[in-house]
Amino acid sequence: MSRTTPPNPAQTLYRQRLAAARAATDRMQRRERHIGTLRLYVFVIGIALAWAAFDKNALPRAIVVLPLGAFAALLVHHGRVIGERQRAQRLVALYSHGIARIEGTWSTLGERGQRFADAAHAYTSDMDIFGQGSLFQLLCTARSAAGLATLADWLSGPADPAEIGERQRSVEELRPDVDRRERLALVGDTNASDFDPDHLISWSERPTSAGLATMRVVAAALAATTIATFFLQGLGAINPEIFLGALAVQGAFGLRRRAANSDVVLSLELAAAELASLAHLLREIEDGEFRSTKLVRLRQSLAADDGSASARIRQLHRLIQLLDARRNMIFAPLSIFFLWTSQTCMAIEAWRTHNGPELPQWLRAVGDYESLCALSSFAYERANATYPEVIDGSPQFEARGLRHPLMTEEQCIANDVSLSDENALLLISGSNMSGKSTLLRTIGTNAVLAQMGAPVCGVSLRMSSLQVGTSMRTQDSLLDGTSAFYAEITRLKQIVDMAGGQPALLFMLDEVLHGTNSHDRRLGAEAVVETLLERGAIGAVTTHDLSLAEIAEHLAPRARNVHFADRLVDDEMVFDYTMHDGPVQGSNALGLMRAIGLDV
Repeated sequence: MSRTTPPNPAQTLYRQRLAAARAATDRMQRRERHIGTLRLYVFVIGIALAWAAFDKNALPRAIVVLPLGAFAALLVHHGRVIGERQRAQRLVALYSHGIARIEGTWSTLGERGQRFADAAHAYTSDMDIFGQGSLFQLLCTARSAAGLATLADWLSGPADPAEIGERQRSVEELRPDVDRRERLALVGDTNASDFDPDHLISWSERPTSAGLATMRVVAAALAATTIATFFLQGLGAINPEIFLGALAVQGAFGLRRRAANSDVVLSLELAAAELASLAHLLREIEDGEFRSTKLVRLRQSLAADDGSASARIRQLHRLIQLLDARRNMIFAPLSIFFLWTSQTCMAIEAWRTHNGPELPQWLRAVGDYESLCALSSFAYERANATYPEVIDGSPQFEARGLRHPLMTEEQCIANDVSLSDENALLLISGSNMSGKSTLLRTIGTNAVLAQMGAPVCGVSLRMSSLQVGTSMRTQDSLLDGTSAFYAEITRLKQIVDMAGGQPALLFMLDEVLHGTNSHDRRLGAEAVVETLLERGAIGAVTTHDLSLAEIAEHLAPRARNVHFADRLVDDEMVFDYTMHDGPVQGSNALGLMRAIGLDV
C-alpha cells in the first residue's frame, strides 16, 4: 500500500542546489576547454616568436618571455578552474546522494561500512546495520576514517541516556545547517580513506625515543658539515678526502637510524590523506559557534595555549609531505647530503613526543563531530522523524506509528508497538511475506537509532535503555562445519546469556527454531522465551506455525498474540502489513503455490 506525502523541504532545497552545482560544473568544463585552446595558441605563438628571434634574428630574444609568462599564467588559472570544477562535481554528488536517500534509491551509493560487519555481533547482521542497503550506508556522510569508525561504534551498541540526550540536542542544533554539511562534503579527496585511526593512535602512544633532542642536533651538524666540505673541496680550499670522510660519518649515522626511520615511514605512510582531512575538520570545529553542551565541549577539547589542534595536525601533514620528497627523482640524490630521511623522521618523532598524548582526543572529537553531522543530515531529510525519549528504569518500548528507517514513507505502513514489564512479549503470527520480519527490523533499527542519539521514524517512542539481541538470519556454514539449526541455537544461547544484564535486553526472534520438528520447536521455543522473560527481557517472536501461538496464552498476561493478515484476490495475495490482535487464523502457503501454477 502506498500513499502520497507532501513535498519534502530538504528535497526541494537539494534539487535547487543540485541544479546550481550542475550548472557550475558545465560552466567550469567549458572554461577548461577554452583555457586548453588558449594554451595551444600561446604555445604555437611562442614557437613562432622563438623561431623569429633566435633563428632569423628578426625580433629581440627577450620577446619569448611574453608567451612563457602567458603560458605560465594560463597553467595557474587552469589549475584553479579544475579545482572549481571538482568542487562543483562534489556538490553534484552530495545533493544527488541526498535526493536518492529521500527517494529511497540510495542503496548503490556511498560508503557501506562492510569492514565493520561482525557475524558474531548480537544484532548488526540481522538488522542490516552494515553492508549494501544498510543503516550505516543510509546515515554515513563522514569524510574521515575517524568519522567512519565512530559512526560504526555508535551503531553497534547503546549510549547511556544522558549521552543520548546530549547527542539529540547537538543533532537538532546542526539539523538545519545544510551549509555546514556542504563544507564537510568538500573536505578531502575521497569520501574517506582506508586508514585505520587506531593505527594512528597506537603510533601516538609509543614511548619517547631516548636522546632524540641530542640526535637531532648531531644530524643537523653532520648535514651542515657535509654540505660545507662539499663546497669547500669544490673551491679547492680543502682536500676531497675531508669531504668523503664527512660523508662517510654521515652515512654511518644514517645507517644507525635506519631501523627507527623505517618504523616512522611504515607507521605514517598511509596517513597523509587522512591528516589533510583531519586538519580541515578540526578547523571546522574550532571555528564553530555552538550552543549545545556536547558541541561546545568538543570545541573546548581542542583549545590549547601552544597552538590549535588543526594547526598542529597541519604541521604533521607538512612533515610527512617533506618525508615523501625523498622519493622525488630530482631531489632524491640531493637528500643524501641533508640526511633528509633521518632529519624529517626525527622531526616527526619530536612532533609525536609533544602532541601524541592529545592525538586520540582530537580523533575522538572529529569522529563525534562527523557522526553528529551524519545524524543531523538524516534528521533534516526525514521531515517527520521524531526524537525518542530514552529513560532509565524498568524495560519498556512504547512506540506509535513506527516505520522502518530504510524504507520511504510511501513504501511503509506504520504500526504501534507496546512492550514493557506487564506486556513483555509479542508473539507475531502470519503467513509468508505478510510483514512479520519487517516489523522486527522496524523495532530493532529504531531502537538502534534511538540509542545512538538520532531521531526515529515514528510518531513517538518512549523507551528505556536496552541492549538489542536478535536471531533472524542464522544459516549453515560449510567452512565452520555448522548446520543452520546449530547456528540458530548458538545464537539463542548468546541472547539468553545477554538477558539479565544491564541494560535490559530487547530480543527479536524470527521464525524461532524453524529448523526442527514441530514438537521440539514448540517445547524449545517456550523454554527459551520463558527464560528470557524470567531474566527481565522484553521482545517479539514471529512464527507461521500456529501451534506456537499457544505460548502467548500460556504466558498471559505478560505475552499476547498479534498477527499480520492476508487475503487472496483474483489469485493474488494481498497484504495490509498492519498488526492485528490475536493469532492468525489461516495460512497463504497453498494459495501462493496455486497462484504460481503448482497443482496442490
